[in-house]
Amino acid sequence: MSELESCFRLALPLAAAQLAQSATGFVDTVMMGMLGSEVIAAGGLGATVFICLLLISTAIVSAVSPLVAEAFGSGRNATVQSVVRQGLWLALLLGIPVTLLLWNMAPILRVLGQEESVAVLAQVYLRAIAWGIVPGLLVGVLRSFVSALSQTRPVMVIVILGTALNVVGNYILMFGKFGFPKLGLAGIGYASAASFWGMLVALVIFILTNPVFQPYRIFHRLGQWEPAIFGSLVKIGIPIGVLAMVEAGLFTITTFLVGQLGTVALAAHQVAIQTAAITFTVPMGISLATTVQVGQRLGQRDFRGARISGFVGIGLSMAFMLVMAITIWTIPTTIVDLYLDIYEVSNTPVVMQAEGLLAVAAMFQLVDGIQVAATGALRGLQDTRVPMLVGILCYWGIGLSSGYWLGFHQHMGSVGLWWGLAIGLAGAALFLTWRFWRISRHHERQAIAQS
Repeated sequence: MSELESCFRLALPLAAAQLAQSATGFVDTVMMGMLGSEVIAAGGLGATVFICLLLISTAIVSAVSPLVAEAFGSGRNATVQSVVRQGLWLALLLGIPVTLLLWNMAPILRVLGQEESVAVLAQVYLRAIAWGIVPGLLVGVLRSFVSALSQTRPVMVIVILGTALNVVGNYILMFGKFGFPKLGLAGIGYASAASFWGMLVALVIFILTNPVFQPYRIFHRLGQWEPAIFGSLVKIGIPIGVLAMVEAGLFTITTFLVGQLGTVALAAHQVAIQTAAITFTVPMGISLATTVQVGQRLGQRDFRGARISGFVGIGLSMAFMLVMAITIWTIPTTIVDLYLDIYEVSNTPVVMQAEGLLAVAAMFQLVDGIQVAATGALRGLQDTRVPMLVGILCYWGIGLSSGYWLGFHQHMGSVGLWWGLAIGLAGAALFLTWRFWRISRHHERQAIAQS
């Protein structure tokens, strides 16, 4: 019971923070709907691309979390300082090229088969929100540091305030209120970028003024380069990033494929994918908490505790997603009404397709929660290479190929593509859970044999 309570205390603020941060894409998409179906299709596509690249980059710098958690568990303060300092360098080195990629995304969207009007509108949004990538990654490093020390509530507060700033900024810049220019879709992007900068400033101030973090002096001698620590971050972080890329790529490529089916299908897809993204934030928070707990137990050489912590996180995530699956299955029309006016005749085709996709989304909620929590548990054990390979096999080898076959060869359209998502996630959930059970049991047996 103590492990469950500990996981819940850590996971709740992290889940709330994930929910609030992911609400950036949700809020952006909802407010794009105020500008019409064409804008929600193009802007939603742009939001998907941005979130995909942000998730991949943030996943790489999240290697800070298991390394700091282990060092904290074993009382090595100097190592904590070094890991965070090199993590900030890694965030900067990643952020600059990603920003340039977002700035020049329109030609890529055209090559991927998107309509000219969609690509142009999406580029407007992406060039505005691109200014938020670097601060977003720096926030990711500092969040990993604070969370690894079990200080998760302040993270929740800061991210929620940042999301509130985004909502207000969207309204002001989109409609040109209080003397600001009316920027439309670009205003939504600029407001989101500003919210990332706001969160970064708030988090830095919190760390500098809180006595808990004073012993680590993470901003001291920031220019110092430590190749060994940086190499460890890259060694652990790159597989995490590749796994995130493969998983996010599954959804992003599916979005591009849906885009080839027309604007109506793409708009319906955006409604369903944003809903799934919102529910996913809680298991993601649980996964982050599980990484911290397992990592701290690893540093304390408490291998039995690490194993229990991992399975508690998996069970908690599974229980939450079961509730979400039932909810989505029973009230799809109410959910669609959050995005579009369901009584507007011109929106009827989008509403009908979105309801069909939400029915499939309800099916994969459970396995999605299991796979992300199992990944977090393995990350706490610093096992990232095999989960990366599992992701490549399950998400692209199984999920994407089966979705393409169902969607285009069996003429199931976007519903078939979504069934491919479900199949890929189910395979990953099964293998990753088995992998954690096997490795954690091996560590525990070794500890018993050495005692």
